Amino acid sequence: MMLKILLPAEVMLAQEVKKIVAEAENGSFCLMPNHIDFVATLAPGIFTYEPVNGGQEIMAMDVGTLVKKGSDVLVSTRNAVRAPDLGKLKEVVAHQYDVLDEREKMVRSAAARLEASLIRRFVELK
Repeated sequence: MMLKILLPAEVMLAQEVKKIVAEAENGSFCLMPNHIDFVATLAPGIFTYEPVNGGQEIMAMDVGTLVKKGSDVLVSTRNAVRAPDLGKLKEVVAHQYDVLDEREKMVRSAAARLEASLIRRFVELK
C-alpha cells in the first residue's frame, strides 16, 4: 500500500507499507493490502505502520481523516510527529504541547490587549 500522510503545509510521508494500525473514534483498526476500501475519522493517538522493508514506525497524530482506496492510503491531519520509540515520542509530543501552550498564551494576551484598546477608544468617542 502507498501511505501518504498530509499535513496542512507539507506531505510528511509517502512510503510503501504492508500494515497500518490507527485509532478511530470508535476504536483502533488495522489495514492490510487486500482489505476493502475504507474511510475513518481518526482520533488523536498512536499511529503505527510497517514499511515493506521491515520494522515498525510509530507516530503521534492529531485528529484527522483516513481514506483507503485500492492500494492508496491517504491520511490528512493537522499535526503528526514521528519518533523511534514510545519514550522518545512522549518527549516530542510533550515539547510540542509546551510550545503550543506558549503560543496560545501569547495569542490570548494580544487579543486581550486589542480588546482593551478597542474598549478605550469606544469610551473616548462618547
